[in-house]
Amino acid sequence: MNKSELVKSLAEKAEITQKDAAKVLDAVVDTIQQALANGDKVQIIGFGSFEVRDRKERKVISPATGQEIKVPATRVPAFKPGKSLKEAVVAKKGAKKAAKAAPKKAKK
Repeated sequence: MNKSELVKSLAEKAEITQKDAAKVLDAVVDTIQQALANGDKVQIIGFGSFEVRDRKERKVISPATGQEIKVPATRVPAFKPGKSLKEAVVAKKGAKKAAKAAPKKAKK
């Protein structure tokens, strides 16, 4: 699902125009970005948490040259899914597996 499909789905579910849904989505994304830039954690109970994690400096080997390269320490955004999101994904996956495992009817 891309952004325009997400906006369309939001508009249908919230019974608002797509233009208003796009404004709401942009506002949510901007708010999360600003909070992370300030070092804050954003928790949406049941959905998940957005946070900033510190990644240590490390050494890697370039596959092109075989040389060792130092990758500097950095801060990266991270997402940790919540319990109900995990359960929804597992339930959906389980339903697909059950459908695949069901025996198919023979054609006459």
